[in-house]
Amino acid sequence: MGKDTDVEGWQIAHPDDSWVYDKLIVSKKLKYVCGPSGMDVPKPDVYCVRPITNMHGMGLNAKFEHLDKNTDHLHPGEFWCETFYGKHISVDYLDTKPVLTVIGERDTMSPIYKWDKWTKIDHCIDYPAILKNLKGSYPKVNCEFIDGHLIEIHFRHNPDFVYGNTVAIPVWDEKDAYDTDNYVFVKNPDYKRLGFLIDKQHKY
Repeated sequence: MGKDTDVEGWQIAHPDDSWVYDKLIVSKKLKYVCGPSGMDVPKPDVYCVRPITNMHGMGLNAKFEHLDKNTDHLHPGEFWCETFYGKHISVDYLDTKPVLTVIGERDTMSPIYKWDKWTKIDHCIDYPAILKNLKGSYPKVNCEFIDGHLIEIHFRHNPDFVYGNTVAIPVWDEKDAYDTDNYVFVKNPDYKRLGFLIDKQHKY
């Protein structure tokens, strides 16, 4: 994997800080309604089911599932959490200061990994309190939020905005992988994504 990845983030993490890559522990610390596979949900509802740890990114194997009570059918490496609805925002912090905020757009009928567009916005979210007493030093931190709820933490920055771009449109089909009047295609394959269309004036 390339520079500034979650694998590198894991490698530099102090052992006492490695919980940031355990999404179940993160959810538990934040007092969300959550639990591991094999633990009953408190009430029938639609829950977000995800791998506890995912170094591949892209929301791989994440899904929304209606759970009545028993969760024994879930994979042992999965956990369930209450579902949050609202804006999905990604924030890069440099020495705890927000330096980049982007908002994602996705068709609710699409798989969780399949985003339509990410756009840079002028919006500030303070550095999460849960990260203020880490044992290690991490100048670069990225956090993802849904409706203000912290859902993911990374010891890296957003790799999709390293081109100086203000927009990143994921390209999923070869027929869309070409330059237009306003955008240029940048090859950046990951899972089923081929790359991005980014602002033409900001070509890397």
